[in-house]
Order: sequence, then structure tokens, then C-alpha cells
Amino acid sequence: MGKGVRVEIMDTTLRDGEQTSGVSFVPHEKLMIARLLLEELKVDRVEIASARVSEGEFDAVKMICDWAARRGLLQRVEVLGFVDGHTSVDWIRSAGCCVINLLCKGSLKHCREQLKKTPEEHIEDILSVVRYADEQGIEVNVYLEDWSNGMKDSPDYVFQLIDMLQHSSIKRFMLPDTLGILNPLQVIEFMRKMIKRYPQLHFDFHAHNDYDLAVSNVLAAVLSGCKGLHTTINGLGERAGNAPLASVQAILKDHFSAVTNIDESRLNDVSRVVESYSGIVIPANKPIVGENVFTQVAGVHADGDNKNNLYCNDLLPERFGRVREYALGKTSGKANIQKNLQSLGLDLDEESMRKVTERIIELGDKKELVTQEDLPYIISDVLKHDGTSNRVKLLSYFVTLAHGLKPMATLKIEINGKAYEESSSGDGQYDAFVRALRKIYKITLGRKFPMLTNYAVSIPPGGRTDAFVQTVITWSFEDTVFRTRGLDADQTEAAIKATVKMLNILESEYEKMG
Repeated sequence: MGKGVRVEIMDTTLRDGEQTSGVSFVPHEKLMIARLLLEELKVDRVEIASARVSEGEFDAVKMICDWAARRGLLQRVEVLGFVDGHTSVDWIRSAGCCVINLLCKGSLKHCREQLKKTPEEHIEDILSVVRYADEQGIEVNVYLEDWSNGMKDSPDYVFQLIDMLQHSSIKRFMLPDTLGILNPLQVIEFMRKMIKRYPQLHFDFHAHNDYDLAVSNVLAAVLSGCKGLHTTINGLGERAGNAPLASVQAILKDHFSAVTNIDESRLNDVSRVVESYSGIVIPANKPIVGENVFTQVAGVHADGDNKNNLYCNDLLPERFGRVREYALGKTSGKANIQKNLQSLGLDLDEESMRKVTERIIELGDKKELVTQEDLPYIISDVLKHDGTSNRVKLLSYFVTLAHGLKPMATLKIEINGKAYEESSSGDGQYDAFVRALRKIYKITLGRKFPMLTNYAVSIPPGGRTDAFVQTVITWSFEDTVFRTRGLDADQTEAAIKATVKMLNILESEYEKMG
């Protein structure tokens, strides 16, 4: 494969991605994702639905096609259709779409056993739909469903099919590994056979990830001369999913110097939107878009980054709209901590650095996740000076939980040297605690109180009843979003610790504002 080969990307998050177990997008979510894919990420084409599925699906397709038509993008919007005479073509046309991805049988087994038809009958049915689509002004691409098994078990059938279809108006022949059974060597063998026999045709490859080979297989396809690839955001899709766009893009560019239209800097943001809409959480270690993949933990790496980026590869976080972070834990060295201190604008002498490093290692041994936000508190804790970290001190609190009664909380808190006391009931112990706090801040002090936007609880591996509980709370205040963490054997206590950290951050912000 020569340098600078152009590869067309078709994203099927809204069709195959929505076939992920438990995922269903409502029409406005589909429109939002389609807009992000086409206008922000700049994928070449999007497959947005299957024909005949439901009224809701029809509404979503209509909404997206109306929008795409106004933006001059309608030719890039596609819908999966079936070999069913006029039905799918009519459904797609009445929804305002002008491209059908026609699902044909790519293996003799599927043709005979599912359709109960001879190859000749199936080919005639396909051509009949293609002719009708031509009359209606609908462009046709075809999927050869189960093509991978077709090439393994019945290649003569595959060739017979394409021999008969190649002279029609079909624009693209899309070759799916429907059951995710291929490895890269087989993809190379089969794709080369196709391209050698039909050099004039446009082939797309559609991978599934059952053996964790989707990305490898996609690259094997490109290496063999395939012109188009199908991806989904975050690798969503049936069973183990499809090839994730972020990984495919990075490898195409870095390993093959292939050219796509993708705007890499938008990959992370789009990934987060799809995570939110789909409810499928991105694993922290997922390449490119995972929470941890641009976080160095080992101190030796941070030291190397200080010395001419010794531990950096081409996957620079800025390229994907992200930043490199330096995690703090038991393998953190001085360099890691220094990187975090620099970004906080803090400077420590050698002895103080040694003490802080020891404390972080000790916390790391307990599995506590130490974050940059924790550093000022750890420094204050270790060096025992009065600073921003203890302007707010929780002097005492008492929470009650009794069957049939609303939980109650009474607390006493010191803010800048002055003590305040308040009580409240709530929907839970922590809710009661926060309501009491809010009274102090809003009613007694007349100050704004941040909004809690997310509350996540995790238990370190081991699952014992005495295990630490880590609570991560996301707050929103004055257009700023930040997170605080608390660790304790008790969930409510962990949440309260995270909340006190938040209050101290607020105080230091108030002080800066004068």
C-alpha cells in the first residue's frame, strides 16, 4: 500500500451501533450524533437506521434527512434496506433518504437455508430491487451478509453473485465479517482475491470484534487495497461490537500514512456524547478515548517526559483534544509529583518533597486513587501548615437512619475560624448532610452552593466488606466543573470527605477573587 492512499470512512454507530444490547437512541439523539459525525468528525458517510423497523425509526430518519438536505449532506446519509421488492425502497424514499444499503446474502449457506432460494433466484430478486431503486432515484450499495463464511466455504457463490451484479448501478460492494470469524491473514487473502478479480469495483470492509481482531482486520483490508471501512464510535455494535473509529483513524494515519477526512481533535468529545447517550461506559484503558490512556503513573515516565519526551509516542493527547496527566500512586516518583505541582503553580523544597512523596506512596498502597486535586490537602496534611486546605473543617456530624423515617443529619462546621451548626432531613443520609450544609451556605452566609452533577462510588478490587469505598463527586460552580474524591470504609463518610474537599476548593477560589 503506497503512502497517502485515501480511505473512505462509513460510520454505522446509529445502525449497527444501536444493535448493541441495551442501546436505543431517541430521534433527537440520533440527529445530534449524525450532526457530530458528519460536521464535526467529518466522516464520509453515515448509516443511520434499518428500514421498516418502527415509526420512531422513520421519524429519526426523516429528521436527519431534512437536516442533511439543508446542509447539502444528503448523499452521505444511508439506510439499511432489504431484498423485499418495493417495500424498503419506498420506506427509505418516503423518509427523504436517497441511499439504500441493500442487505444481500454473501454465503451460499445463508442463501439456501435462510432464504430457501437458489443463487439465481436471489440474484434476480436483488437486481429487481436495484432496478426499482434506479427508477426512484435511490443510489444502491450492497452488503454481502456473511461474506467471510462465503469466502471460506463457498467462494464460487460469492463470485457468481458479483459477476451478475457488477454491471448494474450498484456503487459499493460492502464485505462484512458478520460473525467476526476472520483473522488478518484471512482478510488479506480474501480481500486480495476480490480486488484481483474485480479491480474496477469499490469494496468496503465491515469488521466485527468477536476475537478482538476488528481493528487488525480493518487494517489488513486497507493493506490489501480495500477503499472503504465501516466503524462505530467506541466500537459499539452487536455482540463484541465493531471497529472503533478512534483506533482505526490513529492506526491508519500513523502506521500506513493513509489519508482520511477525520478531524481527530473532535474524537474524544464525540466519544463522550455517544457514551452518555448509549449508556455504555468507555473502559478507562480504551485506546485514544479511555480516561487513563494519557495518564502516566510510573515516576520514571514523568522523569523521561521532563527530559525530551522520552516516553511519548505519536499518540499525543493534544492531537485528540486532550492533555497528558500524571497520576499519583505508589509507583509515583518525585518527577511525577513535580509535574502535578508545576501545573498547580506550587513549589516545594527537597525535604518537603520527600515527605509528600512518602505520603502518596502510603496512600497508593491502600489503593486510594490520588488526584491532582488532592495534592494541596496531602501537602497541608504532611507539612502541617495552615493553608487553603483547612479553611473549612468539619467539627462534628451526626446522621440517623431509622425504618419508616426520613434520614436526619446534624452537623457543626468551621468556616474561616467561625463555627456554624445546622440540621436537615433528606432522601438519604448524605442528602440530609448536604441539605444542612446548603442551609449554612445559602441562608446563614448568603452564598452560592455548587450543584452536584454526578456521584460515582467504586470499591477497590477484593470486594471484602471492610474494603475502602471511593466516592467521586462532580460539581458544577460558576461555569466550572470539577471533581473531588473521598475514601473511607463507609460510603457516607467517603462522600462527606469529598464534600469537605470541595468546600475548601471554594474557599481558595473566594480568596483569589478577593
